[in-house]
Amino acid sequence: MPEAFEQDYPLQQLKQVTKSLNSGQFVQVRGMLAKTAPCDTALLLESSPHKVRRMLWQLVDPDVRGDVLEELSEDVRLGIIAQMEPEHIAAATEDMDDDDLGEVLRSLPDTVYQDVVSAMDSQDRERATQALSYQERSAGALMNSDTVTIRPDVTLDVVLRYLRLRGELPEGTDDLYVVDKHNCFLGALSLTTLLTNSSDKVVRDLMDEDCESIPISMDESDVAQLFERHNWISAPVVDDNAHLLGRITIDDIVDVIREDAEHSMLSLAGLDDEEDTFAPVLKSSQRRSIWLGVNLLTALLAAIVASFFENTLAILPILAVLNGIVPSMGGVAGSQTLTLVIRGIAVGHINQTNQRFLLLKELAIGALNGVIWSVLIAGVVALWQWDFKLGAVLAFAMFMNLVAAGIAGASIPLILKKMKIDPALAGSVVLTTVTDIVGIFAFLGTATWLLI
Repeated sequence: MPEAFEQDYPLQQLKQVTKSLNSGQFVQVRGMLAKTAPCDTALLLESSPHKVRRMLWQLVDPDVRGDVLEELSEDVRLGIIAQMEPEHIAAATEDMDDDDLGEVLRSLPDTVYQDVVSAMDSQDRERATQALSYQERSAGALMNSDTVTIRPDVTLDVVLRYLRLRGELPEGTDDLYVVDKHNCFLGALSLTTLLTNSSDKVVRDLMDEDCESIPISMDESDVAQLFERHNWISAPVVDDNAHLLGRITIDDIVDVIREDAEHSMLSLAGLDDEEDTFAPVLKSSQRRSIWLGVNLLTALLAAIVASFFENTLAILPILAVLNGIVPSMGGVAGSQTLTLVIRGIAVGHINQTNQRFLLLKELAIGALNGVIWSVLIAGVVALWQWDFKLGAVLAFAMFMNLVAAGIAGASIPLILKKMKIDPALAGSVVLTTVTDIVGIFAFLGTATWLLI
C-alpha cells in the first residue's frame, strides 16, 4: 500500500463508515468493521462523535471487543464501558494480556469494577487480582506472565523438542529465559543462538548470563529508557529475590513512550493526555476551567504588582504602551528553557551531577540574550520617542527579565521534580508568574526611580 494512501486510509474509512451509518446500511458497516484491524477500529471510535461512536460499538464483533478496548485511550474506553453490562465487560477481557487487563480494570469506577470481577470466572478473577497487585505505572503493571522458561542443564535438542510440543510461542518472543528449580532468573538464551548451534550443546554454555533484568517496582518511564538505550525487543521482570515473574515487550514500551510524549505536550497547556477529543462540551469545559482559573490568579497577581505604579503610568502614559514588551520577551525565553529542561528530565539527561552546570549555562544564555535584545530595543525606543533615558530603562528591565527567565526556566522544573510535582503540568504557570512580576517590577520600578 503506498505511503500516502496509508496515511489517508483511516480518514477514508471513517468517511465511508459515517456515510453508510447515515444511510442506515448497518449490515454493510458491520462487514466493514469485521475486516478492520482492532487498532484501526479503535481509531475510528476515537475519531467519531459520541452518537456515531455508540452506533459503531454496537456493530463491533463481540469476539474482538476486548482487542479494541486495549487500543482505546482511557477517556474513550470509559465512555464505551459505561454503555456495557458487567458480564459483557468480563467477556471482553477474557483473552486480554495481563498488563492490558490491569489497565482496563484500573480505569473502571469502583462499583463497576466489583460487578465486572464478580462476572468473571475463577481463572480470570485470579489474573485480575494479580494484575492489580502491582503499582500503577510500574514494570509490574506493564508485565505479561507469558514467558517461556528452560533449565540450564538441558541440551538444545531438548529445548527444540519442548518448543515443538508447545506448538506456538508468545508474541514478541526473542529470548527463552533460563531459571533454576526455584524459578530464579539465571540468564537468557536467544532464539538465534538456539537455531544456529549444534543441538547437543548445553544451555548453560550458550546462555547470556549478563542479560539485564528489570525490577518489578521500576517506573515505566525508566523501563522505556532502558529499552531505548539497549534496543531490546523484550526483557525479563524479577522480584526482589530474583524470581522471574514475567516479561515486558516492545509494543508496551512504544505505548509508554507515546503517552509520555503526549503528556508532556498537553500538560504544558493544562490538558489531560487521556482526554477524549469529542468529549461533551460541559465535561471538557469543566476540565479546562480549572487551569484557566489558575492562570487568572497569576494574571491578577501581575496586575496587582502593576497597580503599585499607577501614579507613574499616569505621569508617563508611554510606559503603559511599552509595559507588555518586557514580560512577553521573558515569557518566550523562559518557555524555551523550560521546555528543554522538562525534556532533559524526561529522557534522563539531567541529574544531580550536571544540574549546577545547566543552571550556569542558562544564566549565561539569559545574560547574552539580555545584552543583545536590550541594546536593540533601547535603540528602537530611544529613536522612536527621542528619549534615551526611556530606552535605557527598557533595556535594563529587558536584561533583568531575560536573566530571570533563564534561571527560572531551568530551576523551576528541578524544584517541582524534587517536590514530586509534574513539571510539565505546573512549570509554565509558575514561570509565567515569575517573568510577568519581574518584568513589570523591573520596568515600572526603574522608570519610577529614574524618570519621575
